[in-house]
Amino acid sequence: MRKIDRLFAEYTESHQNQTNKSIHWICVPLIFWTILGFVSLIPAPHFCLRYFGCISAASILAIILVSVFYLRLSWKIAFIMIFVMLLMEHLVYFINIKFESTSWIFFLIIFILSWIGQFFGHKIEGKKPSFLKDLQFLLVGPIWLMSFVLKKLGIRY
Repeated sequence: MRKIDRLFAEYTESHQNQTNKSIHWICVPLIFWTILGFVSLIPAPHFCLRYFGCISAASILAIILVSVFYLRLSWKIAFIMIFVMLLMEHLVYFINIKFESTSWIFFLIIFILSWIGQFFGHKIEGKKPSFLKDLQFLLVGPIWLMSFVLKKLGIRY
């Protein structure tokens, strides 16, 4: 069995309840996005791209590191997640421009509310979140959700 399949199987063990799964479909992407938002606020040079906006060197480094983790699991998921992260960065840029110096408050509120939702979902589930056992599950959650989309589309990861 491939490592990605083992990780998904282990992650699935604590995500059986439909309400918990539904909460994860909302909260996991929001948490992932807010972390990209926080990283974008690290003082670093920014690169501006036509039609995209600006992206910080810190964000580029974070995307590369996360992508290396995903690449070791599945090249298809890695490339799809690079695209997803770049889309998320576009929205991060919009929030940073719209809220300027207070965008961190916006990211923090969404981050906290999303984690409250996550823990509420796991209370309903009756099982602890997977990341409490192994921190790599913080990166597995987003691709676990992506795997369902890929299966619906008939794409093997």
